[in-house]
Amino acid sequence: MNTIKLDERLERIESLLLANKKILSLEEACDYTGISRSYLYKLTSTGMIPHSKPSGKLIYFEREELENWLMQNKKFSDSDLSKSDSPKKS
Repeated sequence: MNTIKLDERLERIESLLLANKKILSLEEACDYTGISRSYLYKLTSTGMIPHSKPSGKLIYFEREELENWLMQNKKFSDSDLSKSDSPKKS
């Protein structure tokens, strides 16, 4: 097996494992959300994203809170809006 395929498989396995964790470190949260480390630090320092600092230094995130934060201010498509405006059939 070539190295590229092994690397791809390893990344897939890591992402599956990450999806099952409830508490994420800063690095894991960066990987999970795709947000850069520096921007995630900025979001935590300004209180714009839910996080915990149990020891006063290390930053942790609850995966479910991250997902909720990512999905805030959801915008609906025109087709979603028209479905909700149409009369319901009995």
